Amino acid sequence: MSAARVGSGLVDVFATPMLVALVEQTCYESVLPYLEEGQGTVGTLVNISHTSATPIGKRVWCESELVEVDRRRLVFKVKAFDEYGSIGEGVHERFVIDTARFMEKLQSKG
Repeated sequence: MSAARVGSGLVDVFATPMLVALVEQTCYESVLPYLEEGQGTVGTLVNISHTSATPIGKRVWCESELVEVDRRRLVFKVKAFDEYGSIGEGVHERFVIDTARFMEKLQSKG
């Protein structure tokens, strides 16, 4: 999960793309129990500041708060931490989708 390993930098620290993935996973999993059968969510906006480096091997986690629901749009306030304190924060948006219909539409792209 290091920047050097995922190609987002040259140093062995927790990579920003991995922070974004952690944010998306945290938000997705937080609403999964409330979705109807056949529904999912897709990420549509990530605005995250990665404010502190995390050494490889240290634990990282994310906390999310659902702060707005506008029909199918879900807006989350997120904060990320490592064993030393805050490493990032921001906003993430997801949309609730009908998974089958979403995949059908995707197939039409060829």
